Amino acid sequence: MVDPLLIDSPADARCHLILAHGAGQGGDSPFMNAVAHALAAAGLRVVRFSFPYMVRSEIEGRRRPPDREPILIETWLRVIAEQRGAHGAGKRLLIGGKSMGGRIASLIADEAGVDGLVCLGYPFHPPGRPERTRVAHLSALRTPTLICQGERDPFGNRAEVARYDLSPSIEIVWIADGEHSFKPRRVSGLTPEQNLGMAADAVVSFAARLA
Repeated sequence: MVDPLLIDSPADARCHLILAHGAGQGGDSPFMNAVAHALAAAGLRVVRFSFPYMVRSEIEGRRRPPDREPILIETWLRVIAEQRGAHGAGKRLLIGGKSMGGRIASLIADEAGVDGLVCLGYPFHPPGRPERTRVAHLSALRTPTLICQGERDPFGNRAEVARYDLSPSIEIVWIADGEHSFKPRRVSGLTPEQNLGMAADAVVSFAARLA
């Protein structure tokens, strides 16, 4: 069970980007809406979907825990196959998402043979548990990858991430004073809109380089 796709598609889309949501909010969260609309305005075709547990949560009106990892992976692979079938195997295809959605995409990016991977706030470790890293597979990742990460992200800040052994295929763009959804502190002089715009610009530039 997957939510009906949310699609932002300009007429002259240069590439296709499939995005999955984070653990706590679905594909139509304010963060996902803002990012998708900004990327579509810049010329990318953006497709969003919700994992089965989130679909059930919205139907039942109560919070549910994420599906087990095999289900999340199977859902990702199925959505990729459906989109390739609908739009042609030769189309340039990027995948990724917010937090958990991007992490699961990173687990299957090489297997799926996609052209690029975009992670918006990667959960390098649970908040307050820096010893429980989720980075083992990132050292051998072959798919060109962009990670947009807030400098203050409790799931992996700038100082912590600098210590990880990451594949040379991974590029990290640091969002100034941002937390997990890139929101800065007022004292920084930045706004959430500016930081979201910085992340969107980085994704657009990354996609253009993969052309």
